[in-house]
Amino acid sequence: MTSPVEQRDDALIVSPTVAIPRSELTYRASRAGGAGGQHVNTSSTRIELLWPVDRTAALDEPARARVREKLAARLDAEGNVRVVASKERSQLQNREAADARLAELVRGALAVQKKRRPTKPSRAAKEKRLAEKKRKSERKRERGRGFEE
Repeated sequence: MTSPVEQRDDALIVSPTVAIPRSELTYRASRAGGAGGQHVNTSSTRIELLWPVDRTAALDEPARARVREKLAARLDAEGNVRVVASKERSQLQNREAADARLAELVRGALAVQKKRRPTKPSRAAKEKRLAEKKRKSERKRERGRGFEE
């Protein structure tokens, strides 16, 4: 199971600054496939969680745009992020797993990567590389000298 996520009755805590109101989350239960024998045929334990990114009050406009861009592959036609959990045999555990997965996805989408600062090789590194090239070149040139007559 994914890492436990902090939960309140009224909101799903994503980060210290972002909390998704529970009223925005839509849960759908259905029958899960896979192993489980007769139990799997009678219990609706698979959970599908939908969260409307475009209509959420949890994000400001720049954050909403970042989430929309990063999670574009998970958005459906209505602009909902869709998360499915069916690993556990309990509906409650799958619901918690779906919550944790959604929080993890949103947290990852909101993280801004540090800009890479290009670096140059040091003068010593350049000199070492050129010296090594010279040594290899010399060695190869020496190999062919014995056959001149």
